[in-house]
Amino acid sequence: MFRTLGGGDFVANPTKATHPHAVTELCEEGGRLYAGALRTGRIARTDVEPVPCLMEFGLLHPDPDDADWLRPVPPSVALAERLHPIERDIADRRRLSIKLADTFEPFLALAQQSGTTDHSITVLEGSARINAALNLATAQCQTEVLTVQPSDDRYSERSLLQGLERDRPLLERGVRIRTLYQHTARYSPEKLAYVAQLSKGKAEYRTIDELVERLIVCDEAVAFIPTRDDQQVALELRHPGLVRYLIKVFEFMWVRSVPLNAGAPYEAAAGGITDIQHSIAKLLVEGLVDEAIARRLGMNVRTCRAHIAKLAATLGSGSRAQLGYLIAQSGILNEEHSSPGEGVST
Repeated sequence: MFRTLGGGDFVANPTKATHPHAVTELCEEGGRLYAGALRTGRIARTDVEPVPCLMEFGLLHPDPDDADWLRPVPPSVALAERLHPIERDIADRRRLSIKLADTFEPFLALAQQSGTTDHSITVLEGSARINAALNLATAQCQTEVLTVQPSDDRYSERSLLQGLERDRPLLERGVRIRTLYQHTARYSPEKLAYVAQLSKGKAEYRTIDELVERLIVCDEAVAFIPTRDDQQVALELRHPGLVRYLIKVFEFMWVRSVPLNAGAPYEAAAGGITDIQHSIAKLLVEGLVDEAIARRLGMNVRTCRAHIAKLAATLGSGSRAQLGYLIAQSGILNEEHSSPGEGVST
């Protein structure tokens, strides 16, 4: 849980309002002044005015002999004063958690006895647990595996080797594999080498301009999807309705994708606008910046900007603002841009 700490009444003081952080934090400057006060036994009040966190933390108190000076509070005393409300809150929450556990205990036991416990959605945290679940699911798979793999710089050589270790046994058992990449995979030597090693089996690979997120489905029975960008938390889905829905999403993208061996999707179509530039044009009109467009289409920012430059040259645009206007006026977004492999079976 994240919480923002406010500045309270200190904002009314112009000097303290310029302090670079919330007054409930101790900054580096505050720590330096407090350390100096501990060494010398006191500190001038004027030195402390720009650093209100010292007083907020209760690290200083007025010098009884001189109003212009402050004396440091021993750190052990200050720490105890800060910890006391936290420890009291922890104790209150612990009592509440025990009370809640006691309240739900009879219902948990009843659910377990009646067999109503639902394991259709399992949260997997950490690479080790995610990979273990994937290995088990693929080892048990008998008919088909569907995968969606958006381009990602973090998709390392180690990840590709792990994929080979899973996919080879599947193909040897006669399991069909269908994988969707983004068009940028056509220019990845690692991806192409990976596909070449598995091309003799029942494996099919296609590309499409834009993919949302990773997906793996085994035997129409279990699906895996990530829940965080760092790929460290995933959901294992065994609910039949959810799995069927994800399969329909996959099939929707599959029929609109291009077989990996069916030529380049970046060749110019009618009007000199390539499919990838058409996709970029749609995202530009939506107001996305270059970095967001590159992320959505699975390419680096430099490549994305090169395509934007070509699109601008084709439409005769001299600025980014004019480019958006010309895209809207040109009617290219109303034209039917189909992937060259749409409807083609492999």
